[in-house]
Amino acid sequence: MTGPEFKPLLPVKQPVPSDIEIAQSVEPVHIAKIAEAVGLLPEEFDLYGIHKAKVKLSVRDRLADAPNGKYVVVAGITPTPLGEGKSTTTIGLCQALGAYLDKKVLTCVRQPSQGPTFGIKGGAAGGGYSQVIPMEEMNLHLTGDIHAITAANNLLAAAIDVRMFHERTQTDEALFNRLCPADKQGKRRFAPVMLRRLAKLGITKTDPEELTPEERRDFARLDLDPASITWRRVIDTNDRFLRSITVGQGTEERGQTRGTGFDITVSSEIMAVLALATDLADMRERLGRMVVGNDSKGRPVTADDLGAGGALTVLMKDAILPTLMQTLERTPVLVHAGPFANIAHGNSSVVSDQIGLKLVGPEGYVVTEAGFGADIGMEKFMNIKCRASGLTPDCVVLVATVRALKMHGGGPPVVAGTPLHHDYTTENVPLVSAGCCNLVRHIQNARKYGVPVVVAVNRFASDTDAELEAVRAAALEAGASAAVICAHHGLGGAGAVELGQAVIAACSPETKPEFKFLYDVNLSIKEKIEIIAREMYHASGVEYKPEAEAQIEKYTRMGFDKLPICMAKTQYSFSHDASLKGAPSGFILPIRDVRASVGAGFLYPLVGNMMTMPGLPTRPCFYDIDLDPATGKIVGLS
Repeated sequence: MTGPEFKPLLPVKQPVPSDIEIAQSVEPVHIAKIAEAVGLLPEEFDLYGIHKAKVKLSVRDRLADAPNGKYVVVAGITPTPLGEGKSTTTIGLCQALGAYLDKKVLTCVRQPSQGPTFGIKGGAAGGGYSQVIPMEEMNLHLTGDIHAITAANNLLAAAIDVRMFHERTQTDEALFNRLCPADKQGKRRFAPVMLRRLAKLGITKTDPEELTPEERRDFARLDLDPASITWRRVIDTNDRFLRSITVGQGTEERGQTRGTGFDITVSSEIMAVLALATDLADMRERLGRMVVGNDSKGRPVTADDLGAGGALTVLMKDAILPTLMQTLERTPVLVHAGPFANIAHGNSSVVSDQIGLKLVGPEGYVVTEAGFGADIGMEKFMNIKCRASGLTPDCVVLVATVRALKMHGGGPPVVAGTPLHHDYTTENVPLVSAGCCNLVRHIQNARKYGVPVVVAVNRFASDTDAELEAVRAAALEAGASAAVICAHHGLGGAGAVELGQAVIAACSPETKPEFKFLYDVNLSIKEKIEIIAREMYHASGVEYKPEAEAQIEKYTRMGFDKLPICMAKTQYSFSHDASLKGAPSGFILPIRDVRASVGAGFLYPLVGNMMTMPGLPTRPCFYDIDLDPATGKIVGLS
């Protein structure tokens, strides 16, 4: 529905210009105007220039008794490597709700990583006439949150290695004396963080002089087993040559080398902590209880055992505040957190959603996005994020494209950087219909949570009416509340008005969802894994490698078995094998290892081969990115 009543507010052009050209053609309003319009008081945000602001958590306290708005999560079918426009749909839907349908709306999205921005995928500010602006600032440093995570993560990594170094080179007494030095008056004191380690050891004494020699040793020696260390350094760049490294090769390290490596920053557990923490105190506790490895007796060693929990929190104190931005059509956006959608749960922060739902009020809408396909991002949104936040969605928007469905119907491989096969650019209704099995599976999966599903079909220039109608009919037959053809990439919010109307209808009081989790967290680790494998992926069984069996036994013994499960799996298939398209079933899901993000609050089984440090392609995006010295404008960013 894009008739005269919904003429685009933006001066749209055909063909659609590049994302950065569009973004730079619209001058953002001062962010204070956006803050005022959404209901923030002047003392509830701090300006970062004129186009960004950090929102203080005090607004949530002020509005604690206010009713929440409607909560919408945008997910997608199993994507091609080119992406199906999920972020663009999220933003286009919000522009439609706010700029055309007169609804109070707030978008909550993740902060993009510089890895894909300079790599192969590009940024994540949306696309076409449905973008967050300034898109350059969103896709680059923003307000420094990812840099803060990098600094905190690597401080903890340094603390691990230096602690092992000092423990190997000092006696028990010397180690204790250096950890608790006497002040000028000759008095020893424990740092506050040290009291946490004493309590963990069952030592109630608070005066260092009162500890017995055995207690001093237990306190001072973490006795980390180098082979058990899971904490790695991070950098927000795709750098394949850092995946495996050796540290300690300097002459001053006395031969204490060990193998380790780098992950991309967004896969750090600290990023997952940021996304799931509910306030500063909760973040402090989560950071302190992050497990970095085990001691020689198999007991977990935490960041607080290393004395680093408080320092990590100091580095992260501003990062817990969401960043307020705006769309091209001046609707408000909260950009916050950006956890890797495979290793972590792939959703923006709990606090941004909580703040947004209070600000928009009972007649308003908060639209958030779940990373990758719905079998990954939406499943984790429901079972991990909703448990942490106490919030439940009113509607799922499932994004689909004819292109992806043709791939799932047996079309040739879709490869980034390679021209599409003619099957994708000419009409082929049977191929689309065959691929709709993937869409149907995702709809059925979403409905298992008791939430209505609206399908948004992103229309591309080569799509025909017959192909689009085949998708719409399959979605409705599978149980979707509505299936809408969308054109927000080329028209902005005007191209998503019908989608907005469908979402409003799905969120009406008459369709109040009866939300339910997929599993009970009190089940065993294997039972939870197998429920996800069976109900979401349609696997016939699960195979555990010896490493996974050992880790499951260890985490159960440590008391971590009641945590929810965050499956680390390819986004390109329901299965573990990216080449299995459509809706595969009857396969055996291999679990090669299980790891713990105890601070964030989940276990993550590794399904098949999962990579935590992407590599750069032969021709990365950075070839096109430059600065125009005459204007100071960034060019080539996508």
